Amino acid sequence: MELAGKRIVLGVTGGIAAYKAAELVRLLTGEGATVQVVMSEAAARFVTPVTFQALSGRPVFTDQWDPRVANNMAHIDLSRAADLLLIAPASADFLAKLANGLADDLLTTLVLARDCPLLVAPAMNRQMWENPATARNIATLRTDGVAIVGPGSGDQACGESGPGRMLEAEEILACTVAHFQPKLLAGKRVLLTAGPTFEAIDPVRGITNLSTGKMGYAISRAAQEAGARVTLISGPVCLPCPVGVSRVSVSSALQMHAAVLGQIAENDVFIAVAAVADYRPARFVGQKIKKRLQAAPPTIELVANPDILGEVAALPRPPLCVGFAAESENLAEYAESKRRSKKIPLIVGNLIEDGFAGDRNTLVLFDDDGQHPLPPAPKIDLARQLVARIADLLEKTR
Repeated sequence: MELAGKRIVLGVTGGIAAYKAAELVRLLTGEGATVQVVMSEAAARFVTPVTFQALSGRPVFTDQWDPRVANNMAHIDLSRAADLLLIAPASADFLAKLANGLADDLLTTLVLARDCPLLVAPAMNRQMWENPATARNIATLRTDGVAIVGPGSGDQACGESGPGRMLEAEEILACTVAHFQPKLLAGKRVLLTAGPTFEAIDPVRGITNLSTGKMGYAISRAAQEAGARVTLISGPVCLPCPVGVSRVSVSSALQMHAAVLGQIAENDVFIAVAAVADYRPARFVGQKIKKRLQAAPPTIELVANPDILGEVAALPRPPLCVGFAAESENLAEYAESKRRSKKIPLIVGNLIEDGFAGDRNTLVLFDDDGQHPLPPAPKIDLARQLVARIADLLEKTR
């Protein structure tokens, strides 16, 4: 459980997005957190305190003068026991009060008197979000060190569509988990590739592989959690982009090659996780190839795809390059050979049978100091260990 032992105060303000906060409580507690809910008076008009009490297993606070607190100072006591104060949803009115230091109810007073970090998830109509006053308030909060997550963009309860809707509960959970991760790559820029490529033969057929992109997406999430600005160049996969990561979607190896070279400048790290096809058809057939019973099967001539990692590593001033080697045999021999041929400091090897397409993996890191096995674990855990190793390498090359 990623939040085991963490104590989180969840503040809920008035808005239709308050219904999402109920699911958020369920997810936070499911990850091991102790959640104490504090609601504004307006929030209780959308979702009752009983709902949050049932989900959190703890009484809900709504009144600044709640007699359940012996010293009548809930605004002091609640924050002193918390590792994080999370406001979701955070209405436009609440953000305005927060930016200007107002404290006229339990939740605003609690925020002003807090002794822990503050994370807010805005939720409002698109015009309210785009109003200059809201923009000023958000800028003030950022300057004050308040972390802002979202908002997202899409359909809104008012019937309009645009920016301002609160992130989904799963996304806020990911942001909460990320908050507690060490910022080993703070200020760094990371570019990585993930997933398979699809090399088209005709409009309906192509050459591809079984890569799901799960390892690459886990690494992009771990790098973002560690404070890096992350760009993910992804082949065709069925995975949501991690919160805070910028994704560029491509299909073929040539498209991935162009996207990488177009983005590589100013990056500190390049991680080549994608399972890029080594070859592609020499000629694309514009119409579907028809099966003809009396004819011989068509012959497909192949040509080599560019070596993306090799080209990046050979740049005059390359970023720190990390490669991947998924093998079916002789892992140590093939992975180390690949590392030396491309002249890169680190390559990550794994046997296909140990984690290809699954949620867990077993990795071995190969660098100038030898082999470093990482025991079987969920891919996100392995990704965080890899990010820590990359941070060490960056420190050594300063």
